[in-house]
Amino acid sequence: MNTEILKIEPKSIDIAAELLRKDEIVAIPTETVYGLAGNGLSPNAVKKIFEAKGRPNDNPLILHISSVDWLYRYAEEVPRLALKLAERFWPGPLTMIMPKKSIVPKETSGGLDTVAFRMPNSPWTLKLIEACDFPLAAPSANLSGLPSPTRAGYVYNDMKGKIPLIIDGGQCSYGLESTVITFIEKGVKILRPGGVTAEMLSEFCETEIDKAVIEGLKDTDKALSPGMKYKHYSPKAEVFMVECDDDEVFAAFVNENSDENTIVLAKNSDNIKAKTLPYGRSAKQEAETLFASLRKADETGAKKIYVQAPSKEGIGLAVYNRLIRAAAFKVIKL
Repeated sequence: MNTEILKIEPKSIDIAAELLRKDEIVAIPTETVYGLAGNGLSPNAVKKIFEAKGRPNDNPLILHISSVDWLYRYAEEVPRLALKLAERFWPGPLTMIMPKKSIVPKETSGGLDTVAFRMPNSPWTLKLIEACDFPLAAPSANLSGLPSPTRAGYVYNDMKGKIPLIIDGGQCSYGLESTVITFIEKGVKILRPGGVTAEMLSEFCETEIDKAVIEGLKDTDKALSPGMKYKHYSPKAEVFMVECDDDEVFAAFVNENSDENTIVLAKNSDNIKAKTLPYGRSAKQEAETLFASLRKADETGAKKIYVQAPSKEGIGLAVYNRLIRAAAFKVIKL
């Protein structure tokens, strides 16, 4: 299959919509990461998404919608709190899980009776959803397990020959996937952290953080959200997350344990002799650069990557969540 890249514009949206109506899949930009989109109501299109990514079919997908009103099309029950949170955070990087109507196939929900909804903060993507008049199932547009793509070029590297079209909307502004929440009796529980933080949600309701955010699930556990169960976001190189708040101690450790095949992602690279890549001095910068830096490490041929652990506060928790999965839970505490 020939994979075409088109700049985002009205003509490209028309072409993408026509492909999606034919049950083809298309890579689209959002403010979080690029998504691999297909008709979320079509088992055939959803099957193509799983095949292109090599994704386990018990890993549920998110339905991307263009209006809060669409919740009533596809959700059996819409909590009052969901409407309150949508008013504040949509369009944006917040995904909410609700009981699904039968129109949403089990293939989309990973066999669950619930499904996740998000309204992306990307005007062109919203226009595309409107043009299709059906929700788009759109997991990250990468091969399953690799770092999520934040640029169209990274999508092309993974999806060349697998999909007909990539819409190039430039660099994604957040750099990490959306926050995923489920509703509980007193408020919400975060299943996957992202740009809408626990601190932001706690202004509206009681907010819990699922233990799987930093611990992961057992093989026998059912994933209620994307990114909970399987090794994710990982480059080909072996990743180690290093918990250390002292930059000098961290530098001494990586200098002693690095060779020519090692890459280091650090907040402060001043005393580090090993090859380093940008990582950011704030949690926001870490989120924006993490996936791109992991991919760049692979491009250098690195065999091992040391990453200085982020704070678990604010969006730092989302960075920590991605890193601990990229490292397959290999954590070095100094």
